[in-house]
Amino acid sequence: MNPISVVGAFIITLSFLAYGVGSISLIRFKKVALMVLLFLSLGVCLDILAILFMIIGANGFSVSVHGILGYIAFLLMLFNAAGLWQLYFKQGKNASVGKRFMLYSRFAYLFWVVAYFTGSIIVIWR
Repeated sequence: MNPISVVGAFIITLSFLAYGVGSISLIRFKKVALMVLLFLSLGVCLDILAILFMIIGANGFSVSVHGILGYIAFLLMLFNAAGLWQLYFKQGKNASVGKRFMLYSRFAYLFWVVAYFTGSIIVIWR
């Protein structure tokens, strides 16, 4: 495996952990606390960095099932974090999250988990 891609894989694991902590905290407490936002945002930022490393390591964009899942998962994560920041600024500290947004947050997190493990399985099989 290309060393740049290895760095990307390491960063994506950090992103997975950060986004997971934020998502699980949100699901558990149903409140938009600053720490939830920071972990979700860190996860999104690390995901951007990891995607860049993986694109560079693969010598450009690759169209694969994992790539498509990864890009969709990233967009879901990004919209989730942006929506929660908007809610935080609108309602203030520890804003309550509605059922529909919680459903979306769960879906975004589960989709991210599927994309992450799909990539892990692909790397193991190579």
